[in-house]
Amino acid sequence: MSTAVERFDDGARARFGAHGRTFVRENELLRHPVYSRVLHWSVAAFFILALLSGLAIYTPWLYRVLTPLFGGGPMTRLLHPWFSLGFVAFFALQLLNWLQPMSWTPDDTRWLRRLKEYVANTDKLEPEYVDFFNAGQKLYFWAIVGSSVIFLVSGVPMWFPRAFGRTTAAIGYVFHDLAALVMLVGFIVHIYEGTAAQPGTFHSMTRGTVEKRWAWTHHPAWYLHATGRQPQDDYEAAVRRQAGRSAEGGTPSMPG
Repeated sequence: MSTAVERFDDGARARFGAHGRTFVRENELLRHPVYSRVLHWSVAAFFILALLSGLAIYTPWLYRVLTPLFGGGPMTRLLHPWFSLGFVAFFALQLLNWLQPMSWTPDDTRWLRRLKEYVANTDKLEPEYVDFFNAGQKLYFWAIVGSSVIFLVSGVPMWFPRAFGRTTAAIGYVFHDLAALVMLVGFIVHIYEGTAAQPGTFHSMTRGTVEKRWAWTHHPAWYLHATGRQPQDDYEAAVRRQAGRSAEGGTPSMPG
């Protein structure tokens, strides 16, 4: 990450942090500070607005259902490109914010070789080298980066068809729709992974924190950096505590 980007990102984090607090309990770790959460929900809000307004324009059978949400057909057509620009702008800030943790490493290539085990959820803990984001999250992120660029570039001639000509605008429609489809599929997968697939993940984007057992389960290397403790040791200690409570007739809690 360049020095200029680091200064900008650190300054934004400090300014947002001065106006909002994240309370971290004893059994929790700070996962996403205020600035990251504001960017995340801003990206999500503008994406949903752009998606709904775009579907209203694109799909005749949704036109009457969705356009009233935006004040009618003409207003929907007027607002859609601005919603899209809002999405791209906030996602660009998120790109700067996460540029370093989203960088690809040799460990990510190792992780991909065990994608089948990850999908099948066969391991109690992720490999010890999984840091703040795993390779799957990084692939999703960079797919959205590429799609956003295509989304923006293809949207401009659609917005100003007279300036770019019919042919360019028609080509823009094709790439715009493909980029939107990739982002929609990724959005659905993202919601699933952040809720049902990994309970506790959604909490990190609402309160900004995660439980320590979530951290050592899904991101052991990050847990080690954040606490200085070995994730495998803490996991095994939690298993022993759970076994002890079970032997005493108490209600055990899952260690990971």
